[in-house]
Amino acid sequence: MKESFRWYGPRDPVTLQDISQTGATKVVSALHDIPNGEVWNKDAIKTHQQIIRNADLEWEVVESVPIHEEIKLRIGSFQKHIDNYKKTLENLASCGIHTICYNFMPVLDWTRTHLFYPMKDGSTGLYYNSSALAAFDLFILEREGAEIEYNTKQVQKAENYFKALSSEEIEILTKSIIAGLPGAEEGYTLDQFRNQLKQYEFVSTEDLRENLILFLEEIIPTAEKLKVKMSIHPDDPPFNLFGIPRVVRTSNDLDFLFNRVPSLYNGLTYCTGSLGVRKDNNLKQIFDKFTDRIHFIHLRSIQREGEGNFFEANHLEGDVDMFSIVYAIIKEEQKRKKEVFTDWEIPMRPDHGHQMLDDLNKKTNPGYSAIGRLRGLSEIRGLALGISKIINK
Repeated sequence: MKESFRWYGPRDPVTLQDISQTGATKVVSALHDIPNGEVWNKDAIKTHQQIIRNADLEWEVVESVPIHEEIKLRIGSFQKHIDNYKKTLENLASCGIHTICYNFMPVLDWTRTHLFYPMKDGSTGLYYNSSALAAFDLFILEREGAEIEYNTKQVQKAENYFKALSSEEIEILTKSIIAGLPGAEEGYTLDQFRNQLKQYEFVSTEDLRENLILFLEEIIPTAEKLKVKMSIHPDDPPFNLFGIPRVVRTSNDLDFLFNRVPSLYNGLTYCTGSLGVRKDNNLKQIFDKFTDRIHFIHLRSIQREGEGNFFEANHLEGDVDMFSIVYAIIKEEQKRKKEVFTDWEIPMRPDHGHQMLDDLNKKTNPGYSAIGRLRGLSEIRGLALGISKIINK
């Protein structure tokens, strides 16, 4: 695998020099200062690329070129945003960048209720608690009609959870959910969030799925011409939130997307953490089924705790069978190499990580501290080396 590390740009507390010291040789990055829907011009791309090259690293994958909400809803200036998206792909390709990770999650990007949840060993990690989310939805956001989407037991647990919160904890929970996590291009106030949700009030699962297909039908021919591998990221978490559908949650969802838009440039970011939240997602089967479309990989593990709760586990622990996944990846890479693929190694990054050791005393992006991800990369690197030795005996 091409070992990569995510970098949020010059303001990232984790520097490019730090990344170099992890042993990673590739960088996953984006132009986060450009507003959603606007064109990434060549000069801005080249400047960012050169900063990375000056550190003896290479910008391998864009994560992400965000999709404007008007595209997801097919309202307003959606066509202009699509045209701008195509132009951005052209400019990235002209600079030699040909793998794009993106998602189609409405309103919110990846979502957690706790960003620095204490682990038994003293580190902190990302955590999703369904009662906390329901408490926010019902008693803080006070979303109209929310109560009918929860059963009596869920409402009672949410109310008990809410009543136990201090005013400071209410503020922390609110910020954790809607203030904008790393990589999420939008952050909201409560009123802004309510207004955004209202736009989806009459959008069904079928509507959103069709809007994604219409977007892909316009984008993929451009990507195919440019040899740009579009790699959709699964929804995180892979279930509906705040009454809004999500449509990239399961193997069946992926089947639908790839059957409707069959080009191999319509690909997948294979994220073991996002897909692994659902027990009904068989990670190995999904990898085997969509192997030809996997252009980018996120490796992390989660620990499910029942009733929709989960936390980010250490990379070789939790509910993800990382051995089987890495074994399958290495076998696939060997297959691609034998078939004389010019680019047979798949870019991978260790996704998220616990805040630990010296990073506990530093300001870090939630999930993206240096040492936790370094631990994850080191564990995956060791696992991959051992598997390679076994396979090549």
